[in-house]
Amino acid sequence: MKSPRVTDEEMKRIEEAVARAEKNTSGEIATALTEESSDYAVYEILFALAGGALFYFAALLLYGPLSQWAESLFWEFKPIYLSILLGTGFLLVTGVLYLLANIPGFDRLIVPRSIMAREVNRRAVLHFAEAGLFDTRDRTGILLFVSRREQRVEILADKGISAKVDQTAWEGIMGKLIEGIRADRFADALCEAVESCGVILAEHFPLKEDDTNELSDGLTILGDDK
Repeated sequence: MKSPRVTDEEMKRIEEAVARAEKNTSGEIATALTEESSDYAVYEILFALAGGALFYFAALLLYGPLSQWAESLFWEFKPIYLSILLGTGFLLVTGVLYLLANIPGFDRLIVPRSIMAREVNRRAVLHFAEAGLFDTRDRTGILLFVSRREQRVEILADKGISAKVDQTAWEGIMGKLIEGIRADRFADALCEAVESCGVILAEHFPLKEDDTNELSDGLTILGDDK
């Protein structure tokens, strides 16, 4: 899996957006990006096998015409020749479909949306724990997690935030961020989302005099450690 492409200039802009948003709140904002939250290999294999099986059963229904066609190919035809041809066809169809299923973006056509949503949430929760977002002083860490291949966003807030801010407050922010990803303006959309989260956090968690920056402001780009 290739790492998501984010330029140094975009990385700097995102980091600065987080720093600005945190100037007015004791909340801690973290951002993370992954190309995909799962490789969905099992669904790609099942898709390919199902296509191969469909080809094979269709060939069996047309066994008579196929047998006549195969006889025309050989001077001394033997029934095993047709079996070999059908087996080879099954392997070719399965192989081609598997390669097709591995084309970036094709996953969204064969993997149920509910499965993608579950995998993105799972990966976001895992990163939330790995990044120590649960360990801020007042439990006010919040994660904006983007999974580009699935075009999905998760906003996870620690219990200090969720006790005062309902999850529905983040839905509009997530919707706009997803629109930005689809419009190929990832950095701009993420900066806007960070700013919006900062406004909500400042309202409920104003900056404290002894506040310290507990988490990195920079965007975390996740690799193949799913």
